[in-house]
Amino acid sequence: MRKNIKLTGAFATITALALGLTACGTASDPSSKSEGGKADASAPLVVAASPTPHADILTYVKDNLAEKAGLKLEVKEFTDYVLPNTATQSGQVDANYFQHKPYLDDFNKKNNTTIVPVVNVHLEPLGLYSKKLKSLKDLKAGQTVAVPNDTTNGGRALKLLADNGVITLKDGVGANGKLSDIKDKKGLEFKELEAATVPRALNDVDAAVINGNYAIEAKLSPAKDALALEKAEGNPYANFLAVKKGNEKDARVQKLAKLLNSPEVKKYIEDTYKDGSIVPAFGAVK
Repeated sequence: MRKNIKLTGAFATITALALGLTACGTASDPSSKSEGGKADASAPLVVAASPTPHADILTYVKDNLAEKAGLKLEVKEFTDYVLPNTATQSGQVDANYFQHKPYLDDFNKKNNTTIVPVVNVHLEPLGLYSKKLKSLKDLKAGQTVAVPNDTTNGGRALKLLADNGVITLKDGVGANGKLSDIKDKKGLEFKELEAATVPRALNDVDAAVINGNYAIEAKLSPAKDALALEKAEGNPYANFLAVKKGNEKDARVQKLAKLLNSPEVKKYIEDTYKDGSIVPAFGAVK
């Protein structure tokens, strides 16, 4: 049984505020600091992560590689895309692993946070799924498609649909599109939902664009079940280890970064996600 700690929604916020995560020895905990104010290299490195595949990959590192590297690693699971960054910014956790660069850039801009990437780890192709349709050609006017409501994944979802001829976007929109940028909806209706909840809406809509990690959690196989799937090659959405700016050189962070880009982790990803739903992205995006 995995010993990760799972924090979600308001419970995560309440727990973090009430306890200050003092038992974890995070950067916000005086016990994790040396007398010079730097992070104690012997304290556990606490990393916030989405359950799948991020926490799974971290758990593999924790169970198989961390001890030999002299790293104490603690994994905290979050099921949304906001709390991992706010907890990292406030020092309640030391790092996070759940997001890609376009999402982080947008988050930092909107929330005045200073989270920065450390090292890329993997890619998760975004896909269009349905429990009612067997192929893309079955998607007709009058039907409803659910898409993520955050700026970056929403635009990415619309680009996937446009690339596959489902809709037409205004010229030059690229992956930054909003629903208002759709030039031709081809009679479709769109429903915007928080990314984590999109899989649960599959029974209520005709199709849905789902992030790779949430698709896997919903027992969907991107390679087998998606009606349309992003290509991994040249994909700018590598998921990475991230920290608050200024903590990039923390020795513990550097140890974890090296382990996450190790041959052992590459093999783990390839062996665990054999259908190509998750692929290593070491060095793929700067």
